[in-house]
Amino acid sequence: MASIQKHATGYRVQITILGHRESSVFKTKREAESWAARRETEIRDAKNTIAGSRFTLREALRRYAENESTTKRGARWEVVRLNAFESHDLMPINKKIGDVQTSDLADWRDKRLKTIQPASVLREINLLGSVFEAARLEWKWIDKNPVRDLRKPTSPPHREVTITRSQIKLMLREFGYKRQVRSVTEAVAHCFLVALRTGMREGELCELTWDRVHDGYCRLQMTKNGKAREVPLTPKAMATIQKMRGFDPVFVFGVKAQTLGTLFTRSRKRAGLSGFTFHDSRHTAATWIAGRMQSKGIPAQQAVFDMCKMFGWTKIDQALVYYNAKASDIAKRIT
Repeated sequence: MASIQKHATGYRVQITILGHRESSVFKTKREAESWAARRETEIRDAKNTIAGSRFTLREALRRYAENESTTKRGARWEVVRLNAFESHDLMPINKKIGDVQTSDLADWRDKRLKTIQPASVLREINLLGSVFEAARLEWKWIDKNPVRDLRKPTSPPHREVTITRSQIKLMLREFGYKRQVRSVTEAVAHCFLVALRTGMREGELCELTWDRVHDGYCRLQMTKNGKAREVPLTPKAMATIQKMRGFDPVFVFGVKAQTLGTLFTRSRKRAGLSGFTFHDSRHTAATWIAGRMQSKGIPAQQAVFDMCKMFGWTKIDQALVYYNAKASDIAKRIT
């Protein structure tokens, strides 16, 4: 029921309906009554209209970027991908989210597969599925997630790349590796060595601060799976870290992840090498460390559990992804 009262400049009308309150001032009482009747009808209609017919997919992507992505470790890159959706061909960006069909997304998927690798399309589909799932479960905008019925590209096989010792020597030479660190490139060399000895990811290494380095281990406050992790440091790994003293007062390696990636790729090219990335140091570390555990007679089950703790694996089968021993090396151990 509207409340209309005399006002200095006319009539003030106030409505309270379905928990919503509004007020306005009009010159005549008739205008006030007309406005109140119209707004009450609009509010009732909006309340009875499902959110999926009021919000577009564009609005869903932006809300997810603002409210959901910002809570994640990889927020920056996820927001970049979400923004990029708005410029994709055949993405039904302006369609009401409740009207988006699996067939719409299938057309978009097929178009994307013509321009980028299936693995990249798969990542985009998974992110898009998370947006629709948030709209379904959290925001109550839709009743069904159209991504669930979308056929996904086949997952590419896991990489099985280990960096050889000769490749490592060439990379260190190209980095200008020295015992005393005076340049960013030399800092990357030390970062690379610690990665090979611990299996830490490049982001974890670049964000490692001195206050988290302890005797025999370092503590990572935030990792890829969203949990803290303590990484054991062998005497060699600890010695390499100590060589970074004085380079940066806060961060151990004093280099950003993007810079590390750029310098690593540039040095690899100058060394005349190819076929491996910085992340393959994680595969190499897993393979090397597993070999050392075997040589020290550590029981196989304990070795697997120890490596899961060290590498932050939540499932034991992840060890098979990163343990890339050569068949010839296995043959030597069983003969």
